[in-house]
Amino acid sequence: MKRTAIFLSSGLLFTVATGSFAQSGDPFTRAVPGAATPSLQGTPTTPITLTGVQTATFGEPRFNTQGNATRVVFDLPRGVTYTLTPTFTGLRVDIQGARVLPSVTARLSDHITEYRAGGGQATLITPYPLSPTEGWRASEATIATGNRVLILELGAGVSGGASAGLQGRVLASAPTSAAAQAVLNTPLPGTLPPGDQVRSGPTLPPAPVLPGANPAQPSALQGTAPGTPRAAQLSAPRIGKSPGQTRVVLDLPPGASYRISTGQTGLTITLTGVTLTAQSGANISPELRSWNFTPGAQGGTLSLSTATATRDRSGWRAQLLPPTTGDTARLAIDLSPALADLTPLRPEDRDLQAVAPIPATRGTALLAFSANFMKPRVVIDAGHGGRDPGAVGSVIEKDVTLAVALRVRDLLAPAGVDVVLTRDSDRELNTVKNVDLQMRAAMGTPGTQLFVSIHVNAMDARNALRGYGVETWWNPNHPQSSALAALIQNRLVEQTGAFNQGLKNTQSLSVLRNSRVPAALVEIGFASHPVDGLNLKDSNYLDRVALGIAQGIREALVTGVTADQTTDAASLNARRR
Repeated sequence: MKRTAIFLSSGLLFTVATGSFAQSGDPFTRAVPGAATPSLQGTPTTPITLTGVQTATFGEPRFNTQGNATRVVFDLPRGVTYTLTPTFTGLRVDIQGARVLPSVTARLSDHITEYRAGGGQATLITPYPLSPTEGWRASEATIATGNRVLILELGAGVSGGASAGLQGRVLASAPTSAAAQAVLNTPLPGTLPPGDQVRSGPTLPPAPVLPGANPAQPSALQGTAPGTPRAAQLSAPRIGKSPGQTRVVLDLPPGASYRISTGQTGLTITLTGVTLTAQSGANISPELRSWNFTPGAQGGTLSLSTATATRDRSGWRAQLLPPTTGDTARLAIDLSPALADLTPLRPEDRDLQAVAPIPATRGTALLAFSANFMKPRVVIDAGHGGRDPGAVGSVIEKDVTLAVALRVRDLLAPAGVDVVLTRDSDRELNTVKNVDLQMRAAMGTPGTQLFVSIHVNAMDARNALRGYGVETWWNPNHPQSSALAALIQNRLVEQTGAFNQGLKNTQSLSVLRNSRVPAALVEIGFASHPVDGLNLKDSNYLDRVALGIAQGIREALVTGVTADQTTDAASLNARRR
């Protein structure tokens, strides 16, 4: 332990006992912390019940960067309680008993890329994932005036989590209030889609692929080791780490069987034909918080606690590999929130009728103009093209977006949709980027119902591990844009099993802002992530992406989430008056 002097803006000086900032010795080094099962740290102060206007305020932190960590100091007003929540994107502080001062500050240091506060929360966004014990440290101290302060230290090499004397609580997750979400959604200036400034390839190596993977079943839910059964003691799992992914390997004797169950907290592997002893491990990696052996009558279970939920075909992957030497088979399980569903679509889903035909209903402007039925027109924008490659990493963005756009067209056309592509080949609309974006948005001419732009995301190499999954953006250019974005995002996650980054509207995007019809921009994955990048190279994944987008568009058309809905309502009200 050492004591560090901290100078506050008020001129006060106090010292805080801190530990050294340990660097990882992991041979698979990626400068990200391990993880552990969250636990209550200390006891919260007695909460207060407010009967009037809040007078206490929380905020205006002091920042100080020293070497491999950034220290953040908050004053703690009397009666205030707080909860700390380490996440994959940073550290969140939920406040009770005080008003959080609104603030947005970007690029504080290499360890804190942004600070946002308001609506009862303060969020310190980091370029690496946090676990309950790694990547951060929290303590409290009393300064010369007698007031208490909360001291947060963040850095890839920092460890310790919450100190024993901390009076706040530490949670694995906590709900986001509507007021806090409103602060996070405050529009910021911008024109280009997220990731468009990232053009160079990632420095992180791609995640290793399991040998002998079966494309029709990338996640083997159950199996039996080949050979004549023999009794054997099961040894502790072997762990391998690579950027963005953790591999767990069990050595199974002949005749041993396994069954894998998914859930919100990770995986449970039920084992038979083996004996095992109670043992466990913690603080393994960002993907694996802990593992635990529980003996049973016929064998036992191995519980793998993961940082995110797992589903039957996403969040993990497993294969039973044959012995290399001797008769012991290997059950290899890969864990990563970026692992998506790569199984081929069923023949009935590959059929061009997978997106059911749009029902023609007389009396609605959705499909009818004047007295004649007409196909609803939808513009599909394949981002980038020609001399503008977009993000370049595991894939080239312009190639992937065109491949998906063509698939979406081929699914929607038989369903009775007039699909207009902004491009159907490798070309840009204009050599000037801003003009190109405006031309794409302008293709939503009168009579067009929806505009959907398809992109691939990316983050710079030092932040690459934070970026994975799918997200859909909207701007307030039309009252129905947010509803369109939600339908597409829901269907996309349903079909791909990709990590759900949710809906975003914190940037004003030219291609959305300049559209006169309901518009959405969907980011189908991150070319910079070592696992998500492999998804984008898989044709089965692109098939599923296209089907999800097409189903979302169809649902919007059928339910009236279109350019005409607002116009029709206004006309109806005018006639009633």
